[in-house]
Amino acid sequence: MSLKQYQAACQARVDAALESLFVAPRGELERLYQAMRYSVINGGKRVRPLLAYAACEALGAEAAQANGAACAVELVHAYSLVHDDLPAMDDDDLRRGQPTTHIAFDEACAILAGDGLQALAFEVLADAALNPQDADTRLDMLASLARAAGPAGMVGGQAIDLGSVGRQLDQAALETMHRHKTGALIEASVRLGALASGRSDARSLAALQDYARAIGLAFQVQDDILDVESDTATLGKTQGKDQAHDKPTYPALLGLDAAKTYALELRDQALAALACFDSRADALRQLACYIVERRH
Repeated sequence: MSLKQYQAACQARVDAALESLFVAPRGELERLYQAMRYSVINGGKRVRPLLAYAACEALGAEAAQANGAACAVELVHAYSLVHDDLPAMDDDDLRRGQPTTHIAFDEACAILAGDGLQALAFEVLADAALNPQDADTRLDMLASLARAAGPAGMVGGQAIDLGSVGRQLDQAALETMHRHKTGALIEASVRLGALASGRSDARSLAALQDYARAIGLAFQVQDDILDVESDTATLGKTQGKDQAHDKPTYPALLGLDAAKTYALELRDQALAALACFDSRADALRQLACYIVERRH
């Protein structure tokens, strides 16, 4: 199966599961649920659910066992985008080629939609019907996602990002920021998929963590490259915002060619981390290549 076919199958699987979550229980909540749905079911590459499914399959389990994990990581990702786009954060009006949630609805509704998506992610992950693992494994999954989403992960990375505008960061500081802001949730996606398989052990989790750390950073390096080289129509979000806001990026720090070389080095690190896995990890291998080859 090609990566394009695998991606389409996984997208259909997770989108069907996500769609069922946005039924308002009361009429008064209809607009809130519409905003939550709009923030999630509006396209997107679904990279994090893909990673969860692929990690689960790499350990020999059926992808369906990772449905809860796949939904949870996409809900957290969507919430982070809603809040990142707010006027108090990145102040963007375009996401995935559509008006951002605070433009399509309003700022207060967008804040609440983001809050709702974040809480819903943990409700989904705790649901035994969506996660057939034992209670201890679900607890591990919940703790892993909480660390990745909170001040030790994504939220902390965003705080560092906001505090770095107009400052010159060295490569170590830039990597610290992005391992939190972008990498933490990507690492969690892989870990949750592995845990969902019910077949993980210390050795496989360590190898998958090395893989995920490499692709998590590669994802951000490629994002920075695309912010320079691509265009708004292709990206589905405003091109050139990082430079306009004087944000530290890999092309600005290393130069564009060196940033491209670094992305390829990280891809190779990710592939090397999978040496102990057989062909069932080929989707993870394809995703590592896709992350540094994508154009949006």
